[in-house]
Amino acid sequence: MRQSEREQMDLELRGKTAFVSGSTQGIGFAIASALAAEGVRVIVNGRSAERVGDAVERLRAAHPGADHAGVAADFSRPEDVARLLDALEPVDILVNNVGLFGLAQFDAIPDEEWARYLDVNLMSGVRLSRRLLPGMLERGWGRVLFISSESGVNVPADMVHYGVTKAAMIALGNGLAKLTRGTAVTVNTVLGGPTYSDGVAATVESIASMKSAPVEAIKAAIIGENATTLLERFLEPAEVAHLVAYLASPRASATNGAAIRADGGVLTSML
Repeated sequence: MRQSEREQMDLELRGKTAFVSGSTQGIGFAIASALAAEGVRVIVNGRSAERVGDAVERLRAAHPGADHAGVAADFSRPEDVARLLDALEPVDILVNNVGLFGLAQFDAIPDEEWARYLDVNLMSGVRLSRRLLPGMLERGWGRVLFISSESGVNVPADMVHYGVTKAAMIALGNGLAKLTRGTAVTVNTVLGGPTYSDGVAATVESIASMKSAPVEAIKAAIIGENATTLLERFLEPAEVAHLVAYLASPRASATNGAAIRADGGVLTSML
């Protein structure tokens, strides 16, 4: 590869610091890894110290040269959130990725479960942005990114509570972007599509085992039920992460207040 080609691929992120919530596996870890590959020092987050430590070691092994770190905190526990907010250092990039996901019949979801989903999926982003966005505005540069879902636009009947929180996340990102007027700080939201994350993989493997069927056959059957997907396959976590890395970079300076799709063509609207 010629030097000029390497320069064209540079996202100009070397030396930045990022915090990625819910980043010990799946899309969150893929985002952490994509940022670390660009020279970003990444602070990962998960519910247990063991999983956080493992994620940090994997990042350091794959992307040496930056002092990657981690903070264990469960966003469903107020005391953990308070401790995290007190401990967090100023960062250049905030990626609000942590979230709960699950199928449930609407009339079987109690108020307590609604509150838990709203607290983790939405209020985590509210609290982290309230803590970190002012510093970005004061320093004159920063990126806040929300990892939402196509389910926030086309809310599934079997996950109404999940879809509603993802719709609220899109609204939150749009509103916060208006606070950045005239600055080099941006706030954007990524709408992910069906992604073969660790959690999805475990579910698919469990179904395959119960049905004594190949994993690939179960994956194909699940995707086959989605009539609008243009990729006709699950996304890989890295495919979402690549878009996040771009939006986190100075290269994306003209994109602000947007909800950008990495959904494989599941959503059928033009905008």
